Amino acid sequence: MADSPRLLNRRSFLVTSGLAVGTVAAAGAAPGLAGSAQAAPRPPGRRSGPLPSDPFTLGVASGDPDHAGFVLWTRLAPRPLAEDGLGGMPAAAVPVRWEVSSDERFKRVERRGTATARPESGHSVHVELDGLRPGRDYWYRFRAGDHLSPVGRARTAPRPDSFGPALAMGFVSCSQFEHGHFTAYRRLAEENPDLILHLGDYQYEYKKGAYTIPGGNVRDHEGPETVTLGGYRLRHAQYKTDPDLQAAHLAAPWAVVFDDHEVENNWAGWVPEAGSDTPDPAAFRARRAAAFQAYYENMPLRRRSIPNGPDIQVYRRLRWGKLANFHMLDTRQFRDDQACGDGNKVCPEANDPKRTITGAEQEKWLIDGFRRSEARWDVIGQQVFFAQRDSDAGPLKKTSQDAWDGYVASRGRITKGWMDAGVRNPVVLTGDVHAHWASDLKADYDDPTSKTVGRNWCAARSPAAATAPTPTRRPSRT
Repeated sequence: MADSPRLLNRRSFLVTSGLAVGTVAAAGAAPGLAGSAQAAPRPPGRRSGPLPSDPFTLGVASGDPDHAGFVLWTRLAPRPLAEDGLGGMPAAAVPVRWEVSSDERFKRVERRGTATARPESGHSVHVELDGLRPGRDYWYRFRAGDHLSPVGRARTAPRPDSFGPALAMGFVSCSQFEHGHFTAYRRLAEENPDLILHLGDYQYEYKKGAYTIPGGNVRDHEGPETVTLGGYRLRHAQYKTDPDLQAAHLAAPWAVVFDDHEVENNWAGWVPEAGSDTPDPAAFRARRAAAFQAYYENMPLRRRSIPNGPDIQVYRRLRWGKLANFHMLDTRQFRDDQACGDGNKVCPEANDPKRTITGAEQEKWLIDGFRRSEARWDVIGQQVFFAQRDSDAGPLKKTSQDAWDGYVASRGRITKGWMDAGVRNPVVLTGDVHAHWASDLKADYDDPTSKTVGRNWCAARSPAAATAPTPTRRPSRT
């Protein structure tokens, strides 16, 4: 599919939105996926040193593509569910060789090198590549000791001055491991997309039995609620061992942003959830630092996203030629606390013009990106529902204070920003609410006849999970 043209239209631009939790397990490799996990043959009498078993149990991934390259990722973990979160690795640095080829049999290797997997980084590897050709498929793999990784496929974006062929992309969110098998990831992989966005809640923090669905969970989390670095590393590893999730990472490069559950449900800036296990400000800062460190270690992110203690830079812009700009947002780290004690309610405070969900610096960055954009599509990849969602059938306005409805002025400024900039096709992509939605974005949500100024598309989870009750282990802010 690499260089075959596609008809460029609205349908082929956003070919699929993913629900990240399915209801049927799928074993075996997805048809058409390159490579499978296997160990390289060991020469007679040769020892494998510190890696006596396969260290690539968490798979491989690529991410954040541009016209000249992308990021390659893997993390060594011969015992991925080791309780300390270290994956059974020794407390020593391990060299990891990597190769990138223009064919899936690696007859035309374009680039190769060696990276170092260090214990202080969870033995993760991030390789940033440039100098590749635009608009091309590439295949990549790693080798550590005698062990060969699965083969992944990545794709570079078109040249900045070119539209390139139509873009096949998908977006996913809210993948609660306990609530269903990840069949939707497998189906998404089989679509052979060029790009996959993950809009948050890649993993959930709860311990076994804390967050259940009607009929009971189909599988359980390992370990306690995630609070420490070891706990977050273990939870990410458990998710990464899922073969369907690995298949989706093998299929295409990802662009990821986190929402709340990568740290803790409904956290806001420096404010933890009501009833948090880490209510003390210092304890919550330490928890954020641990969560962000594990997040970076387990995602195909560039060096610009290396955490600085409890801070991490994840809002960024990906350019797909002249076809699309992807503005990937962070709506957790810089937001004001949820108004009116959070929840779905009537809340006049939500209209306070000083309230922000992005923070002033990110808001300015986003609006400046609209002004500079020459793309046919401007896509905002972010976490929570953007359009107004009034759940009261009467005259009252009852809305979610955890979404953009709780930050009305912030939403208004950004909407005005793309309108003033003359953005041609604004699309806001959303996760979080566990249901499929397609919504008009309005200049004035209180006037149904007002001008439609964009679209909001939301990916879901499985129907069973969509009706799941709030976790019962403590009071919730939603």
